[in-house]
Amino acid sequence: MVEEKNKLLLIDGNSVTFRAFFALHNSLSRFVNHEGLHTNAIYGFKNMLDSILTKVNPTHILVAFDAGKTTFRTEKFTDYKGGRAKTPSELSEQFPEIKNLLEGYGIKTYELKNYEADDIIGTLAAKAEKKNYDVVVVTGDRDLTQLTTDKITVAVTVKGVSEIEEYTPSHVEEKIGLIPEQIVDMKALVGDTSDNYPGVTKIGEKTAIKLLKQYGTLDGIYKNIDEMKKSKMKENLIREKEIAYLCQDLAEIRKDAPVEIDLEETEWTGKNIEKLVTLYQKLDFRKFLSQLKAESSEQLDIFESKSNIEFTELTEENLNDIKISDNDEIVFNLEIDGENYHTAEIIGFSIKIGDKYLVSDDIDLLKKKQIKNLLESDEVEVDLFDGKRQYVGLNRLGVTLSKINFDLLLVSYLLDNSENSNDLGLLAQQHEYYDVESDEQIYGKGAKHAVPEDKEVLFEHLVRKVKAINNLKEKLFNELEENQQLDLYTKIERPLSIILANMEIAGVKVDSNRLETMQSELKERLSELEQEIYNEAGEEFNLNSPKQLGVILFEKLKLPVIKKTKTGYSTAVGVLEQLRGMSPIVDNILQYRQLAKIQSTYIEGLLKVVSKKDGKAHTRYTQTLTSTGRLSSVDPNLQNIPVRLEEGRKIRQAFVPSHPGWEIFSSDYSQIELRVLAHISKDKNMQEAFKEGMDIHASTAMRIFNVDSPDEVTPNMRRQAKAVNFGIVYGISDYGLSQNIGISRKQAKQFIDTYLDTFSGVKDYMEKIVEFAKENGYVETIFNRRRYLPDIKSRNFNLRSFAERTAMNSPIQGSAADIIKVAMINMQEMLKEKNLQAKMLLQVHDELIFEAPTEEIPLLEDMVPKVMDSAVKLDVPLKVESKHGQTWFDTK
Repeated sequence: MVEEKNKLLLIDGNSVTFRAFFALHNSLSRFVNHEGLHTNAIYGFKNMLDSILTKVNPTHILVAFDAGKTTFRTEKFTDYKGGRAKTPSELSEQFPEIKNLLEGYGIKTYELKNYEADDIIGTLAAKAEKKNYDVVVVTGDRDLTQLTTDKITVAVTVKGVSEIEEYTPSHVEEKIGLIPEQIVDMKALVGDTSDNYPGVTKIGEKTAIKLLKQYGTLDGIYKNIDEMKKSKMKENLIREKEIAYLCQDLAEIRKDAPVEIDLEETEWTGKNIEKLVTLYQKLDFRKFLSQLKAESSEQLDIFESKSNIEFTELTEENLNDIKISDNDEIVFNLEIDGENYHTAEIIGFSIKIGDKYLVSDDIDLLKKKQIKNLLESDEVEVDLFDGKRQYVGLNRLGVTLSKINFDLLLVSYLLDNSENSNDLGLLAQQHEYYDVESDEQIYGKGAKHAVPEDKEVLFEHLVRKVKAINNLKEKLFNELEENQQLDLYTKIERPLSIILANMEIAGVKVDSNRLETMQSELKERLSELEQEIYNEAGEEFNLNSPKQLGVILFEKLKLPVIKKTKTGYSTAVGVLEQLRGMSPIVDNILQYRQLAKIQSTYIEGLLKVVSKKDGKAHTRYTQTLTSTGRLSSVDPNLQNIPVRLEEGRKIRQAFVPSHPGWEIFSSDYSQIELRVLAHISKDKNMQEAFKEGMDIHASTAMRIFNVDSPDEVTPNMRRQAKAVNFGIVYGISDYGLSQNIGISRKQAKQFIDTYLDTFSGVKDYMEKIVEFAKENGYVETIFNRRRYLPDIKSRNFNLRSFAERTAMNSPIQGSAADIIKVAMINMQEMLKEKNLQAKMLLQVHDELIFEAPTEEIPLLEDMVPKVMDSAVKLDVPLKVESKHGQTWFDTK
């Protein structure tokens, strides 16, 4: 048996910590724990450590730190390392925790008074080499490459701490042109600006390398100094000989420092899980806690919330044992193995009744009265995770979920929408609950995804899910109350989830024949465009190859080069837009790309998802994705069908009513965000325009162009005013506005200044909302929906500016999203109350789309605008426009 060879890993603690801190400096404000401690350096250091441990697989490890600023080098040269900026307090506060991290990893740390970390590393590396250890040194400082030998590799961090460059003697010679032993002498000649020692005047790196290649060492240079030709360099060398040798002494890493630690003491035996759990909880490192659980299966008892759990497998034989008392809480989870819960396989369920946990993979049991009656009862409240998913899944089994109380996914989203997972296990960990695994840990990922063959593993996972829902309920409900968000949950998000579920189940009818006709027509048009482009190019080429297209446009046709990439010329849309009008080929390429996207993404994409059972598209509305509260739509995305191009608009012709004699009916809020702005800002001029029913863009144009009558407002003036109206609240700059409407930056600045002078309430709102965000760390809508802004105090200008713009627009976008949600809830109640056949089919931004029998259309024309108008009482009226027709296209 071959004995395992010793391998020593030595890490330059100070150097790597500095690298980690500045690598994530732009995200400094995001890495702050609940106590206000900055954690970016700790986070980066930990990631580097994991990476290097995996790569090196050491038997022994030590991390060396500097003991202080005073060393034997500062005694020899007072200005050594002088002039360095003071270590930021945000970094200084992290050093103790990095040492705690290393203690948790079971890694020895060491510092030595009067010496630097480099000297500790040099001394231990030399000792280890004599004992035939392999040694790897990790540092951000290239000075340590002088230690490189056949047994010692120096790994220098290149990009932050995520990439390293390994220096062996051959790599040092290839990279620098010297052998490792000559590096100290090179530093003696050149000096070091970082460590602040001078070297010899006017000798740079190239000259130093040339001298050392000729004379070998610093001693060799001075032994042969008399033979050198007379020159300024020779004069400097002679005059500054003492300085050169002093710098050599400063540059040399000691290999004989009085290190009082034996190599045997650096042996690595593994992590101390308990200490790491405590540390990660303190630092709010939820992701790392999750990883720790995954890799430490034998020590799960250390995680405080991890517990033994007893459950009963539910079968037909013990169904009658199900009993419910008046005060029993019902927690339920239906396990659907896939994102698309309309079609994915249902593999099991778990239910908590009182203090009993029941679980089964026999889905048919849910159809039995003992459970079905429970879930369908109006008197029994059910707690769960993702009510919409559960409702649709149960509906597939013929069960209609009646009364939801606590929906963990929705509540968590409302508490903080910046970090929300659709995986119950991961989301629970965000709330410091670790008693349930993530689905990825149980089922695997990608090609390795599979339901566990061991039924007990599956059952325990399902039971732990309902336990997590139950255990988090009180805590998160309390947080909702503290945030004054209980009404937002109970009156908007929770009821809306069931409305959305029923909309998804109903689906929208798609005329596949119409789509196939469009597909054929577009194919023909694309072929024609392709030929035109080849004729204009004078040759055939791969239209989808940016490289080949770049050669045609910029080399053959000599169009001006706007931007270059690593692989050639940029042919991005922005570049081609700037080339419009210079050659017919450019317009044709842009049109080709637009039509090709419509063909592949929308027409072919829609045809793939139309159900073969009912000929409908059953989109899924994502209620917990956006930071503003807006709904999003997937599989298919029906909110993103292009409307600017005629070919895109025509896709809506394929959306038709489900029944003969029915029509599509659409109602759309007009300028809802600007009306919300008028309400929130309390700007008198803007409110007056809306109250008087004026065209808000024409009204704005009159004010910023100083004209007296709407008749004097030209179409171009209105267009420019519209851009200002919609841009101003998003913090648009004079540059951004100038680009949008094709004017100079000076004019754009004048427009913005005039606008803010005219609408002073808007200006006050923008200033006050940014101040509010800085004081509180969040902004909120008129319904108390919050958006947290961790970068609002960032030192990074770009991050801070974006956060300020977000602070301005989130209350407006979010309030508009809330209003249409309230309208949907009220509308559904009205349809039920009036006993109408009409169904709400889709929500697309500010628009609600229905299908209804033709005879109900007059009722909808009267009822829908009234319901939508009254969704919320604003200081200005809401305006709703409605249309109807045989297809969705006809409602526009």
